Amino acid sequence: MRANLGKREPARVEHWNKIGLYQKLQDKNADKPAFLLHDGPPFTNGELHLGHALNKTLKEIVLRYKAAQGFRTPYVPGWDCHGLPIEHKVTKELQAEGKDLPTAELRDKCDAFSEHWIDVQRSQFKRLGVLGDWENEYKTKNPAYEAEILRTLASFVEQDLVYRSKKPVYWSIPCATALAEAEIEYKDHSSPSIWVAFDIADKAKFGIEKPLSIVIWTTTPWTIPANLAVAVHPRLTYAFVDAGEKVHIVAKDLAEQFATDLGLEDWKIVHELKGEELENVQPHHPFIDRPSPIVLADYVTTESGTGCVHTAPGHGQEDYMTGLKYGLDIYCPVNDEGKYADDGQIPDFLVGESVLEEKGWVPANGKVLKALDEAGALLKKKKINHSYPHCWRSKTPVIFRAVDQWFVAIDKNDTRKKAIAAIEKVKWIPNWGQKRITANVEARPDWCISRQRSWGVPIPAFYDEDGEAYMDAGVIKAIADKVATAGTNLWYTSTVEELLDGVELPESWKGKTLKAGTDTLDVWIDSGSSHFSVLKGREGFDWPCDLYLEGSDQHRGWFQSSLWTGVIRAGGAPYKSILTHGFLVNQDGSKLSKSDGAMTLMHYMDKFGSDVVRLWVASTDFRADIGISEQILGGVGDAYRLFRNTFRFQLSNLYDFDYEQDALKIDELHELDRWAVHKAGELAEAVEKAYENYEFHKVYQLCNQFASVTLSSLYHDILKDRLYTLAADSPLRRSSQTAIYHIFKTLVRLMGPIIPFTTDEAWAYFKEGSDFTEDALVLQAWPSEAKEWQDVNLADDFVELFAFRDQVNEKLEALRAAGEIGRSLDAFVKISGDSASEDFSRLSRYQHFLEELLIVSQVELAANSGSELSVSAEKASGGRCPRCWRWEPQLNNGTDNEHTCSRCDQALKKA
Repeated sequence: MRANLGKREPARVEHWNKIGLYQKLQDKNADKPAFLLHDGPPFTNGELHLGHALNKTLKEIVLRYKAAQGFRTPYVPGWDCHGLPIEHKVTKELQAEGKDLPTAELRDKCDAFSEHWIDVQRSQFKRLGVLGDWENEYKTKNPAYEAEILRTLASFVEQDLVYRSKKPVYWSIPCATALAEAEIEYKDHSSPSIWVAFDIADKAKFGIEKPLSIVIWTTTPWTIPANLAVAVHPRLTYAFVDAGEKVHIVAKDLAEQFATDLGLEDWKIVHELKGEELENVQPHHPFIDRPSPIVLADYVTTESGTGCVHTAPGHGQEDYMTGLKYGLDIYCPVNDEGKYADDGQIPDFLVGESVLEEKGWVPANGKVLKALDEAGALLKKKKINHSYPHCWRSKTPVIFRAVDQWFVAIDKNDTRKKAIAAIEKVKWIPNWGQKRITANVEARPDWCISRQRSWGVPIPAFYDEDGEAYMDAGVIKAIADKVATAGTNLWYTSTVEELLDGVELPESWKGKTLKAGTDTLDVWIDSGSSHFSVLKGREGFDWPCDLYLEGSDQHRGWFQSSLWTGVIRAGGAPYKSILTHGFLVNQDGSKLSKSDGAMTLMHYMDKFGSDVVRLWVASTDFRADIGISEQILGGVGDAYRLFRNTFRFQLSNLYDFDYEQDALKIDELHELDRWAVHKAGELAEAVEKAYENYEFHKVYQLCNQFASVTLSSLYHDILKDRLYTLAADSPLRRSSQTAIYHIFKTLVRLMGPIIPFTTDEAWAYFKEGSDFTEDALVLQAWPSEAKEWQDVNLADDFVELFAFRDQVNEKLEALRAAGEIGRSLDAFVKISGDSASEDFSRLSRYQHFLEELLIVSQVELAANSGSELSVSAEKASGGRCPRCWRWEPQLNNGTDNEHTCSRCDQALKKA
């Protein structure tokens, strides 16, 4: 066995491919129960990074372990191919070349881009050691898969869950599209917060003589032109604050803070009333000639601001709901490019101004603030730092913008309740995952499923000359059948007549002049439909599967989209268990981001080897965030070398051992060897429990402790004398070789799921004495036999024997420090004690191998009735054997002997 993993591992990957190892594994367990792990598809837009390694290694460990336990473990890798990031990159490349392609040709470019990265990522996953059905992987861009996505949509339509509405959605201005919640990242952000007065003409109604206004507070000044109302809480008390020249209305609980914020020194409350008494009062917009009526809303709080909420129904979900309640226009003056449109309501000075933040500034904010100031409505402005949603792709702040979109009504037909009920039937690991996804499901608004992109699955909607939308489940299914063979590009290369040729149309469609829509589906429906394509669509799979395993961010993403599609189309969740892992962070705990220049996975595999990367994954408690650095990987490399050197030591001492001819039965082994196989049995039992609980860090810790302490520091250290100096066929040596044989077969299989390259190499040398074998390690069964080797009474004895050994080592260390001996074999140890005592009695039972146990040349046991157990050590007498370095009284020349000791003489005679 040799090192240099980065260069040697690819040859093993090639060997596994050559022998068809994945299929061999499936054939081996073909008639066994299945354990189905469904793969969440990575996005196909670049090199793999360590986050991919974390995810795929965890899946690999689970599947290799389950296969060893006798389960059939088909694994179909998947690829998420559609979506904004790919289209964004391809479009930028085309723009740099001065090209503007028709939609179908742009989609062909995106397809080729995705396919290129699939090839790259597949190669890198194989390099990591991932075994899978690469010949039959699923791709969300494949025609048959796209057809399944459309059939999923059809099931939504059949249940009357899909509707079209103008509602506020997350909107990315640079990407010119709506975004899903899972495409949102919250970041710290600095915004201008402003206090704005909306003047109330009917001040006499409240007995106020001075100018009166109601004051709102907002951090998005650019939305003021879209203001249509001011919301107050019906049951809060509102104070009329006399500020000298004017009177301002704010929530009473916030009056003092309001005065502090505005720097009011001489102020007083001159009137109070409940919010409900303000309903339908008509303040005036600060600089647009229209009223902004006061409306009531229970979501208004006194946590910040003034308790009077600026309401723009086209720019916020709560504002939208209030707008519906009061019959307000769902008004959004901002166009797709993030600029104010010339709609006849926006003042000329704002038309064309952008609301996109660039270099910390929003151009529209400046114009709005100036208009407010000139109107005398801007009472105060200051910067505020807060958490704000950003586009995951462009990294810019998103806006909330009302546009016509397709939605899924998740409360209709009790769909949300059904989803929550399905969540309760799933096993969540860790268990807090259930609370997280439940909270997300409970809080999410209706699902916006349309996107204004080209690279995706088109929504099969049609529009008449008046812009009225037409969507029908039967039509979608018929188009899906066409897509299954032709792919979704037919939507862009066919006329409406060709698309609907042979399709049975609803009566209401007939006679209409229709055109095809241009929206595409949210890609979360793409990946969220994968369980239908794989689990329901392939032989040898069942629905639901046993396990989904992804990062904890997928409670908002794939776990949830799969849940919705499963509940709506099939009546339940597509998974029985969900296992989540944390995120990668730098060694100092800061976020590790590929976009911030983090190294690719290939860099780490080439430098450290895939097995070291995998061992690092296993060494972490992956359910929390996971630190990574080259320094950390270097430390894991030290642990890796411990395992490799352990296997090398064991294999090197089995070179002349034939199990069929030389092995002893377990109960015939020497006590030390029986203790060692007992410890191996103990290890196997503990490791199996850890694997079953997905506690791979415990597997790592247990095996590391076993290799470093049980084997290296104790068993292997003690064995060297008998392995290297006794006759080849000595019963004692054969006893130890038998134990090593069993321990190797156990440890190599326990570690196989984690470091498959090294363990497979060790297994090949064990089986055939060469680098490779077709009877690969992954094809071997779990070492269940090890449990039968346990001997608790013997183990108890050895606990005490090794504790005594520690006492002796203290004596030997004192001799070494005094310069009286060099190594422990230079010593003579005398043990005195009461023969009736338990400790002395135990030492007497094992007297025949105390010299081996203590690694000294001479041991004397002296029984003294009634005395305490005592130990003394001194330099051994006689001379040192030049072969085994033990001292023997019969050798008289100290360290200069030419003659061997009597034990070595016997060994040499048999040689």
